[in-house]
Amino acid sequence: LSLATVYDVLKDENLIKNIEEVAKDTALLHGVLMRTKETPNSPEVASYAPFTLFPTPVPTVLFHQALAVQTHFNRLVDRVSQNPGFLEETLASTIKVDNFTARLFNIYKQVQHEHHPQSIVLGLNRSDYMLDHSPDGGTSLKQIEINTIAASFGGLASRTPDVHRHILKVANLPEECNNVLDNNPAAGLARGLAKAWELYGSERAVVMFLVEDVQRNIYDHRYVENELWKRNIPVIRRQFEDVCRTGSLDESKRLFVDGREVAIVYFRNGYMPQNYTSEKSWEARLMMERSLAVKCPDISTHLAGTKKVQQELARRGVLERFFPDEPKTVAQIRATFAGLYTLDMGEEGDKTVAMALASPDRYVLKPQREGGGNNIYGSEICEVLENLKNSTERTAYILMDKIQPVPVQNYLLRPGAPLRLNSCLSELGVFGAYVRKGKDMVFNECLGHLLRTKSSEHADGGVAAGVAVLDNPLLV
Repeated sequence: LSLATVYDVLKDENLIKNIEEVAKDTALLHGVLMRTKETPNSPEVASYAPFTLFPTPVPTVLFHQALAVQTHFNRLVDRVSQNPGFLEETLASTIKVDNFTARLFNIYKQVQHEHHPQSIVLGLNRSDYMLDHSPDGGTSLKQIEINTIAASFGGLASRTPDVHRHILKVANLPEECNNVLDNNPAAGLARGLAKAWELYGSERAVVMFLVEDVQRNIYDHRYVENELWKRNIPVIRRQFEDVCRTGSLDESKRLFVDGREVAIVYFRNGYMPQNYTSEKSWEARLMMERSLAVKCPDISTHLAGTKKVQQELARRGVLERFFPDEPKTVAQIRATFAGLYTLDMGEEGDKTVAMALASPDRYVLKPQREGGGNNIYGSEICEVLENLKNSTERTAYILMDKIQPVPVQNYLLRPGAPLRLNSCLSELGVFGAYVRKGKDMVFNECLGHLLRTKSSEHADGGVAAGVAVLDNPLLV
């Protein structure tokens, strides 16, 4: 697809320049914002979040396929998180060589050995996909990963549809406006949080956003936070250091921070090793996990989102263990899987290494990390695997088929950067939420979507990393 086939206006440079100015102002008016401060002492300045000038064409059938499978992925994540045997067996090799995953797993084991004080489970996740173009000309939806902790941009994604609709009107493309869908994942995320808060059963207890000291993506948080305040649900924002300093558990394991009872710990931090700046950060994580507060996610759900678990779920027969009487559910989920391969020691892992070294451009080497910018591509795969092929260190990674999307042309708007036409690749995210109390799933919804687009010259990286920009699907 070329946008020129959808938008004749791309040929009019003067109109594009006018639309650029309108687009930037419209983004500011609609609150598509990011903070520009880099350190706690930097001045408080906000600008528009980077975004595409036009929405990107996405096939309607594949878009709806991604939405339809989301509630199944919600249930899958929940069932994986509740299966200690599967988690322990799957992560056994990884935790021997990956210190971060091992630290998380140690907390998981400590909590497992204690009596579980809280029967309420809350999951807010986002499943990410790209559109794979096969040699025979077909296009299919393939999952990149599922994010079970700090799934971001539900707030800003709720604001961008109106921006693109206005741009299309200015470009004299009123019919295309109808193909930009309403989208409000912020309200959906808040519904999930509110349901868990209600089940917790204390009107005085707060929802605590666990955050970084400098949060460039603050406005994305605020949209979800404001949705909770509309429901009269009190919210506080705290860092690991605050929990270390003022956090405590009472005799019933209720969590108190700054003297306030915490109903929900909503982790918007804690998914990367550098988030844990000291041993006290790890102690705070353990205290929160041991508490009566609902954790979003709890430690088992955090581990369920690791790349190694993703790879293991793609093995033949594994999904059937979690959905033994639901062949249609299994088929829907499996249809989105790309090829995923183990690097465990042994014949199967050796075969994966040989396969990757023979054709590195066909694969992606993925460590057990979140946050974008961690994956390894092309010749770098050979460098890493040549060094690690006979070492257990290789088990810190998995190998995945490289998805082959068709580039689309678009303009990417970034503060301080010149406007130019780029060859772009897009990634579709779908938000989901579930709440379980005991054995009863009381809330399970698909909440909305997120489209992020980057120049095809970049192999990896998201919006927060400064590589991708916000976008909207234009259904075709």
